Amino acid sequence: MIEEYEINASTLAIVPIDNETSYVYEEEAEYTVNMNSNKIIEYNCRFYGSSYRGRCDGTKFLTGIKSKQPIIVEESRNIIFFPTSSMRKMENLWISLNMVQNYKSKYNKSIITFINKKEIEIPISFYSLDNQYCRAIMLKAKLYEMKNS
Repeated sequence: MIEEYEINASTLAIVPIDNETSYVYEEEAEYTVNMNSNKIIEYNCRFYGSSYRGRCDGTKFLTGIKSKQPIIVEESRNIIFFPTSSMRKMENLWISLNMVQNYKSKYNKSIITFINKKEIEIPISFYSLDNQYCRAIMLKAKLYEMKNS
């Protein structure tokens, strides 16, 4: 088990196990991390030069999204993650926007297929996942627009 985790371009998802532990999927590896999923996101916002609150304020400024905000974890490489629920909930997963290839419904859950063909089943509806994915796409488009204007 590792104590801290640095999100990188090959990070796929951060899945909580309990209040103090998460499972991190990468393209070629998987890790158990001694931090919950939300703490990993907060740590990485600081690691890459901001704060979680600052990243949320940036998302709100660019998109108007006020809750369950996707965030730009690392700007120069366009690393954007989106949550599956509120930060207040321990069961909140974080998904890397750029690594999602496809997603589909399975009963009241969803299955995400990543670009390396790895699949994970997550406990949210297709509608909720689709909404969060689309919000992250909007943030990515606004970031692109800002960088290229």
